Order: sequence, then C-alpha cells, then structure tokens
Amino acid sequence: MFNTLLKTTLASLLICTTSASAQGKFLTAAEVKPILNATKASWIAVREYDGQDLLYFSHLLAWRCGLSGLLYTINDAEPMLNWALTPCNEDSPTPAAILEDQAIYLAQPLNSIQTITVQITYDDNTADTVTYARKSVLIP
Repeated sequence: MFNTLLKTTLASLLICTTSASAQGKFLTAAEVKPILNATKASWIAVREYDGQDLLYFSHLLAWRCGLSGLLYTINDAEPMLNWALTPCNEDSPTPAAILEDQAIYLAQPLNSIQTITVQITYDDNTADTVTYARKSVLIP
C-alpha cells in the first residue's frame, strides 16, 4: 500500500515538475495571457516626476514574451503608436528580463496625460485593449 502511494506521489511530482519546466519561462500567449488578464489594472502607470508625466510600460515589458505587438494612445490621439518590444532571450533563465538599455517609460508634459489606451497583440494573433483614466494609474 505504502509503495503504491509513494509511486503515485512520485509520478505526480514528476508530471508537475516536467510541466512546470516546460512552461515555466512564459514564452507564449497561452502562458502569459492568463497573467496579463489578471493584472490589467497594472499594465501601465503614470508618475509625476521632475515636472513631467512619465508613462510606464514596465509591467507589459516584463511579460512581453508571448506578445507580438504593443500599441498605445494618449488622450485618444490618432493613430495609435507602436511601442517597440525587444526580443526575448529564450536561452536565458530569465528570457523576459528588461535590459539596461531598454526604454520602460515615455515622458510627456506635466498633467498632459488624461487617458491612455493600450492594445496588446499576443503571438496567437488575439488582442486585448484597455483604456485607463489618469487617476486610476497615477502613482502617488
């Protein structure tokens, strides 16, 4: 009885470990979409700093593996603008690490950002769009 339980437990652990290691790098839409859906309120942030509004994309950049595009607009300006996504280093233990020279924010005149619309496109060609009011993403 104990041997059977032990074998079943070990087999379950092996399956879980194999599954986690195969999926643990979060490189595809299937892996990042549930996280980004759960964290929509944190996709972007606005910070007033040194007489400017700084619009941060760092959360999305940290989950960029699995994304094929990132568009944004400020105050409903047309057209939406592209934010360049740096490639993920799939051979690294941290493939989505934000590199030192990678821009994570955009500077605008102080109090000029009132709304921000962000559209992400996943590598499976699905997209998600969210519009934020300044006060909902303003860092205190």
